[in-house]
Amino acid sequence: MSIESDLTTVETLIKKAKHKKLTARQILQRGILITIGAILMSTGLEVFLVPNNVIDGGITGISIMLSYITDWKLGVFLFVLNLPFFFIGYKQIGKTFALSTLYGIVVLSITSVFLHHVPAFTQDILLASIFGGMIVGVGVGIVIRYGGSLDGTEILAILASKKLPFSVGEIIMFFNLFIFTCAGFVYSWDRAMYSILAYYVAFKTMDIVIAGLDESKFIWIISDEFREIGDAILHRLGRGVTYLSGEGAFSGDDKKVIFCVINRLEEAKLKEIVKDFDSSAFLAVGDIAEVRGGRFKKKDIH
Repeated sequence: MSIESDLTTVETLIKKAKHKKLTARQILQRGILITIGAILMSTGLEVFLVPNNVIDGGITGISIMLSYITDWKLGVFLFVLNLPFFFIGYKQIGKTFALSTLYGIVVLSITSVFLHHVPAFTQDILLASIFGGMIVGVGVGIVIRYGGSLDGTEILAILASKKLPFSVGEIIMFFNLFIFTCAGFVYSWDRAMYSILAYYVAFKTMDIVIAGLDESKFIWIISDEFREIGDAILHRLGRGVTYLSGEGAFSGDDKKVIFCVINRLEEAKLKEIVKDFDSSAFLAVGDIAEVRGGRFKKKDIH
């Protein structure tokens, strides 16, 4: 998924957090999972990235550099710099999201203080960047999935995109480009490049945690063998299909278009089905942030 689609997913989760009233059980579940996510992020930072002078993106990256320059604990900057975004989130997005974010930031800051003197798990910068990025990505993904945030950059970008001629993804990209450039001057350019690697790993890991391995995909298929392909998808994958009528703009021929929704684990099998019946069929695959209604149910591959 692209940065743009990832942030669309984040914005969707934020909107859900704003409008959904939670039961006591859901509040407890959310609190536990946000706690776990915040602890994981602080572990990835303090035990892997920070001891090796590798930073993350966003407000977290700024906090790491300020901690390095001033010799103050990272947790202090994580709390102070993210605090304004709690108030922005409270006023602009909603009480539930803002409180979840504040709680996550508090847990992150406190845990970072306790882990500050824990020895680095590895001195290998490449390993630290990869595994630190993965742990941070898992932690951030859990918190976002359950209605909170551990970095104010996304909140700022979502709100700024409404007033600026730039998308959410572009704003975050510009912001992080500035941060990683600063890291080159504060540390060294090789550390800045390792930081970009850690950020990329964290971002892709966060994507998997938020969307899940059963993330939905939509499929468009145009083939003269549409009936055979549709029946095979129905019986071999157990997925319903819809036949749409289309017309080729160049040829003017009437075409049948197959539309269906699958999960990402079924993609390879579907492509195999299409190839079995028509190796020259037109096939388009896209990501879906959310599926509701109809008969679609997320399930395992047959």
